[in-house]
Amino acid sequence: MNYLWGFMILIGVIFAAFNGTLPEVTEAAVSSAKEAVALCITMMGVMSFWVGIMRIAENAGIIEGATKKMKPFLRFLFPNIPKDHPANQCIATNMIANVFGLGWAATPAGLKSMEELSKLEAERGTPGYVSEGESIFADGRKMRNKAGKNGGELPAAASGKSGRVASKEMCTFLILNISSLQLIPVNMIAYRSQYGSVNPAGIIAPAIVATFISTAVAVVYCKMRDRKRRV
Repeated sequence: MNYLWGFMILIGVIFAAFNGTLPEVTEAAVSSAKEAVALCITMMGVMSFWVGIMRIAENAGIIEGATKKMKPFLRFLFPNIPKDHPANQCIATNMIANVFGLGWAATPAGLKSMEELSKLEAERGTPGYVSEGESIFADGRKMRNKAGKNGGELPAAASGKSGRVASKEMCTFLILNISSLQLIPVNMIAYRSQYGSVNPAGIIAPAIVATFISTAVAVVYCKMRDRKRRV
């Protein structure tokens, strides 16, 4: 991506030089930098507010309560994740943040979800997720070349060529995260307000319809892929 942006900037400068519009390019660069700083300050305030709200909800037990309410939905989407696994709460937190359009607030929960799903794969003994020389006990603990108390060892993964392959749960979570339903697209409303929209919140209804359809398609696609794997 860095090479792509660098190439685009270089082409723009060369084109401006040949067409005698370098002063316009310089002026645009300066004004755009000023706009970028102003936008960052605006979004920093919005993000700080909503991330704080999410943290208050988490500490007050609201997120945990919402996770319990979402258990049937999570079990439907991720039937192979153990009921009490920490990944469930991380996924639920990410989904809640996305529903309220808090993409930046959802990012930490999304990263944590992938981390927990990675640990789950290590517990399963999936190749690429267990370090060389380590073994995984049936209770999920890592040990080095020792016998386990609870059912013995699962085979350690071979390092190097095997690499890591995203699990079914990881792929499902990523698809749902990208297509997430949004009731209040806070970030988009903030962008529209920053750039002088007469009705910044006018995007709410179209966003609900568009993201509902994308989420429904994502769920159907994931379940169809699961069914094909079983067959």
